[in-house]
Amino acid sequence: MKNRSIILAKRPVGNPKPDDFALHEGELPDIQDNEILVKNFAISLDAGFRNWMDEDAGDEVLPAMPLGEPVMGLSLCEVLETKNPEYEVGDKLMARFAWQEYSIGKPGDFIAKLPKDLSFPYSYYLGVLGDTGMSAYFALTEIAPPKEGETVLISAAGGAVGSIAGQIAKIYGARAVGISSSPEKCDFLVNELGYDAAVNRKAPEGQAEAIKAVCPDGVDIFLDNVGGETLQAAITNMNHRGRIAMIGAVTHYTSKGAPSAPNNLFELVSKEITAQGFMTHFRHDEYEAVRQQLETWLSEGRLKSFEHKLTGIENVGVAFCQMFDGQNFGKTVVDL
Repeated sequence: MKNRSIILAKRPVGNPKPDDFALHEGELPDIQDNEILVKNFAISLDAGFRNWMDEDAGDEVLPAMPLGEPVMGLSLCEVLETKNPEYEVGDKLMARFAWQEYSIGKPGDFIAKLPKDLSFPYSYYLGVLGDTGMSAYFALTEIAPPKEGETVLISAAGGAVGSIAGQIAKIYGARAVGISSSPEKCDFLVNELGYDAAVNRKAPEGQAEAIKAVCPDGVDIFLDNVGGETLQAAITNMNHRGRIAMIGAVTHYTSKGAPSAPNNLFELVSKEITAQGFMTHFRHDEYEAVRQQLETWLSEGRLKSFEHKLTGIENVGVAFCQMFDGQNFGKTVVDL
């Protein structure tokens, strides 16, 4: 069987570019015992995967991605053939598979079964009901749960995780303030997502002063998707015993050298700030219960999902690059 995929053609330097990726066609081998053959019908684009594209990357979650091989990501897929008794033909899955039309699932792969009857559009299970929603939920229920009336500041607030996190903060009675990259996105945060205020990270007075203007009583919780100067500006405005949930670090994924910021980490000590990173990867056993809660909020109209969509395997690398150029509102998905 022919299989088209997007391979890592060269190591990105800074923000990824479309020519860092290439379309490749190859033969798909037959499946072996305990394996499954799936057709991927939607691919999730997540900025965090840029971290594993560097040659010296690799950790307990993923190894560094090899050149000339399909780029690893997350997909929604359907089982076409199975030699694994845990799966049936027709099962719909969310899985960590590469950017390709077909994949072979092996024992030990990151695979989660989806409900047989999907209650919402399938792409939601990559976004608000997938890792995106899980990240926002765990950040605000486990890592840094807000008290009613506290101020929650969220970076990359118009992106996949940020667009959900602000709405969840409001559900819990917090004041939600978002940081984004343009006046248009700031308007989107307030008028579409219900944020109480928004900060343009490119404000001429600088991020720290812009945050102070809309958070005169300081920041109690910061959900960080960016790192760098944005993290530094947030720390400057944090209240005593504030909490930071570290979800991502886009600035550091694309840095060409050692980042110059944040350079005010002693404020974590002097203000007794708690900062904790986390990954949904280690909370898989909680997915089903969390998904049910997120579905309830969606059904009640308390949570909305926004998506940036492209179509075709040839556009997966393009969509990935668009996130780093700030062209997306909400979750980025490519339909195959």
